[in-house]
Amino acid sequence: MYTAHTDRYADMPYRRTGRSGLKLPALSLGLWHNFGPDRPVDTQRAILRRAFDLGVTHFDLANNYGPPPGAAESALGEALTADFAAYRDELVISTKAGYLMWPGPYGEWGSRKYLMSSLDQSLTRMGLEYVDIFYSHRPDPETPLEETMGALHSAVQQGKALYVGVSNYSPEQTREAARILGDLGTPLLIHQPRYSMLDRRPEDGLLDALDELEVGSIAFSPLEQGLLTGRYLDGIPEGSRAASDSPFLSADKVTDELVGHLRALNEIAKSRGQSLAQMALAWVLRGGRVTSALVGASSPQQLEDSVAATRNLEFTEDELARIDEIVRQAAA
Repeated sequence: MYTAHTDRYADMPYRRTGRSGLKLPALSLGLWHNFGPDRPVDTQRAILRRAFDLGVTHFDLANNYGPPPGAAESALGEALTADFAAYRDELVISTKAGYLMWPGPYGEWGSRKYLMSSLDQSLTRMGLEYVDIFYSHRPDPETPLEETMGALHSAVQQGKALYVGVSNYSPEQTREAARILGDLGTPLLIHQPRYSMLDRRPEDGLLDALDELEVGSIAFSPLEQGLLTGRYLDGIPEGSRAASDSPFLSADKVTDELVGHLRALNEIAKSRGQSLAQMALAWVLRGGRVTSALVGASSPQQLEDSVAATRNLEFTEDELARIDEIVRQAAA
C-alpha cells in the first residue's frame, strides 16, 4: 500500500494559473510516451509515486497518449485505483482532445461530437468522474471556434471538467477563444504551447497575449525532444530518439554544428551547477511568465533530476545574453 511522503509540499514551488484560484507545480508530469503496455507497470507506478512524493501534483495527458492511443489514460486509471484513490483531491489531472483518436469523421479535430465523446471515453479509461483541466488540443480550421469553445463550456457545465484550456493556438486564436469562453461564463484557464530555449515561437506574441488575458501557460517539450538533455553532447547515442525512426526528432537535425552549440550551452549550465536539462527547464520557468513546465520521465531518477532544476530558477543578465547568442547562432 502506497503512502505519500508527509513532506511532499516542502520544496516544490507552486504558481497561480492566470487569475484563477488554481496553483500548479513549477514542474508537471506529462504521460506522453512512457506510459503504455511496452513499459513495465512497476516502473510507471514508481514514476507516478515519486512524482507525487516530490510535490508534482499535476499529471498531464491526452486521449491519444500511449502508445497505443488511450494507453496512458488507462495506465493512470489503474494507478489512481491502486495508489492515489485517497489523494484525488490533491491531484490536478488534465486531458485533451483534438488529434486523431478513432477512424471516421468524428474521431479528431474540434467538433462538439468529437470533444464530448472523447472526454467521456477519457473519463472511463481513467475511472474518474471529472478531470481538472480539459483542453482543445489543436484549433480546427473547419469547425467554428464557437462550437469548439461551446463544447469546453459544456464539459464544465456538466461537471466533467473543472477548468478548460487550449493548446497549439496562435495568439489571435487564443484571444478569440478567451472572448468566446468569457461570454459563455467559463474563463480560459491555460494555454499549452511548445516552448524551449531552441523554440521561441511563444515569444512572438503568445506570451504577451496570455499576460494581457491573465491566462496561465504550461510549456511542453521544454527539453526540445531530448536535444537539451545532454544526451547529444557527443553526437547521436544508440537508443536515443534521434537514432530511432521517431517522427519527433530525426538524425539529420543533430548536425555537428548543433552539437557544438549544445556543448556551449552545457558549459553555461555547468557554471550554474546544473545539468543542461536542468538549465533548460529553469530557463523556461525564469521570471514567472510560464506557470509550469511539462517533463516526461522514463525512471524515478530522471524525474528527480528534473525536479532539482527548481532549486535555481534565477539567471543573470550575462547568462541570458550568452544563451541568446548561442541560440541565435544555432538558428542561423
